[in-house]
Amino acid sequence: MQNQNETTEFEVQPSSGANGSGSGKGKKKPKEKLDPRREFFEWIELFGYAVAVVIVLFTFICRIAVVDGPSMEQTLFDKEVLLVTDFMYEPKPGDVIVFQSNTILNNEAIVKRVIATEGQTVDIDFETWTVTVDGVPLKEDYVNYIAGQYMNGSSYQFPLTVEEGKIFVMGDNRNHSTDSRDYRIGQVDTRFVLGRVLARVMPLQKFGPIQ
Repeated sequence: MQNQNETTEFEVQPSSGANGSGSGKGKKKPKEKLDPRREFFEWIELFGYAVAVVIVLFTFICRIAVVDGPSMEQTLFDKEVLLVTDFMYEPKPGDVIVFQSNTILNNEAIVKRVIATEGQTVDIDFETWTVTVDGVPLKEDYVNYIAGQYMNGSSYQFPLTVEEGKIFVMGDNRNHSTDSRDYRIGQVDTRFVLGRVLARVMPLQKFGPIQ
């Protein structure tokens, strides 16, 4: 005799569709309403995390600097806002950096370009505006060259070899820049370097990386 609980090939199992009376799969559960107070506190928590991330970012990785004066034109201009980082950074020739000097501007931040690092020898032809490092003339398309004028002179004699732990820096606007040519700044101790300029963040229409 056939067991009543078994199904023959001619019988149909109960449907699990919308019209069936089966397990109810496929039925939409009513949308759970969020408690407004819970949602509010979740937003507060999210905001707190965001603030914490920003604080950590600007404490240990990045900082903001503002350009003061024309010494880096045509690369950077007065009052532009820069994003700077010193995270795992060692100065390299060509980098635009921010540093402090205890001999000028009351330790305010100064923006210049690294020309040479320790052990490298710098030479300058002030008539042709040619800067040479270790015997190789630099290709400096960024320099604000003034035709018919000599580059501003220096307090030092060239060629000059950069001392250990220091860097030689210059502004891109060579005739309107107080930099390592001037005894008031001279060779910059790397311990006073605040970081490399990553990007210009203001004005917004000029936002982007700095080369």
